Amino acid sequence: MQRIYVPSVGPESWRTLLADPIKHWRTGYSARALAYSWNDARGLPPEIAALFGADAELLIAIPEHKVALGDTGRESQTDVFALVKANQQTIAVAVEGKVNESFGPTIRDWYVGASPGKQSRLRFLCDQLGLAFPPPNDLHYQLFHRTASAVLEAERFKTDGAAMIVHSFSTEKKWFESYAAFLDLFGLSANPEQLVSAALKSGRTLHFGWAKGDPRFLLV
Repeated sequence: MQRIYVPSVGPESWRTLLADPIKHWRTGYSARALAYSWNDARGLPPEIAALFGADAELLIAIPEHKVALGDTGRESQTDVFALVKANQQTIAVAVEGKVNESFGPTIRDWYVGASPGKQSRLRFLCDQLGLAFPPPNDLHYQLFHRTASAVLEAERFKTDGAAMIVHSFSTEKKWFESYAAFLDLFGLSANPEQLVSAALKSGRTLHFGWAKGDPRFLLV
């Protein structure tokens, strides 16, 4: 996996990184809205900054960042990976952009007839997150590997904490219930536009947040 990144010259730079630069780059969809939102901010989008506090600062953001999940299988491709400085701490942040798209298959659907590789991967993800294995069937697999991505990168970059943030441009908060059900595993109550936190066995803090994106970016 390439470890050299080049500066963005605008939203179109993000488009080339998508798995399907034509299908996934459409007005009203998350990839495009996210790219325009983050480029327009020239730092943290205000709704993301608000989650972390008044002194929140973006150190670096990497679109479509791939994180290996402890095996040779497919990596987790994070919509935006960011290093954020806030409250005198540095946080490794995995951002999942959404409009009306779901969080993908549930554990039940993804794990059916699971190969030894899938069994090992899911056990690894649960271990990274400090969760019991196997997890509930009705939760979404994407939330597990996206959150684990933040935890793994927090270890790699030796940050103080990790965070998984859903940057949603849905005017109806679609799939918020799925996000809330996932947070319940950590004993946390989900509220839009509020950061909640749990302790990891590593001693780091794991943060979660649901940020409401500016709907004007659905029109670009």
